[in-house]
Amino acid sequence: MLEVTGLTAGYGPVRVLHGVDFRAAPGQVTCLMGRNGVGKSTFLKCLMGLVPASSGTILLNGLPLQGLPAHEVPKRGLAHVPQGRRLFGPLTVAENLAIGGLVQGNDKDTLHRVLTLFPRLRERLSQTAQTLSGGEQQMLAIARALCLAPKVLLLDEPTEGLQPSMIALIEDAVRQLKEQGVAVVLVEQRVDAVLKLADHVAFMVAGRVEEARDVAGLTAGDPLFRTYVGV
Repeated sequence: MLEVTGLTAGYGPVRVLHGVDFRAAPGQVTCLMGRNGVGKSTFLKCLMGLVPASSGTILLNGLPLQGLPAHEVPKRGLAHVPQGRRLFGPLTVAENLAIGGLVQGNDKDTLHRVLTLFPRLRERLSQTAQTLSGGEQQMLAIARALCLAPKVLLLDEPTEGLQPSMIALIEDAVRQLKEQGVAVVLVEQRVDAVLKLADHVAFMVAGRVEEARDVAGLTAGDPLFRTYVGV
């Protein structure tokens, strides 16, 4: 269980997160929704130690993560796929995956599970990342994170700008991760994707979670989406 309580953080004197409370459970998908600029990406970066927390707690299975240096956080079981993918373009698919697996010693069984989840990457192991399609690059970014064998996977708008067929493949991968017991935290703006994938949704406003709901019972026309996500 990932449990966040009263988390505040920002950049220099500018505070972005104002006491965020958030939970994500194993084997469930928790979506984080909100308009641009409300702090969703900053929240994920803070969980990973990339943005220092000013106050509050981040617990994973009861163990504190706040205050750890960023390179220590993945060792505790968190993996992050940032918006924009951040792949090593000149390196091959295999080399990108090997970098992702360094923390776990590049376990062969973990790599096998990752390539079973994304069989297209198995066919492209010797291809450089920068020559992949946008959808394939997103698969590689997720696969690289999964080489950490994480307990919690943080995905920042993973289907942004992708064609429908690639979106469907990534959504299917998220479902399989859920079945494997991974806690998935998904930043997503598409209401249809949230309704299909998520167990819970947390709505962010001005650096705090304003409301959290189970997805069961929500519809695309629910006023919550207009209130917190609509333009």
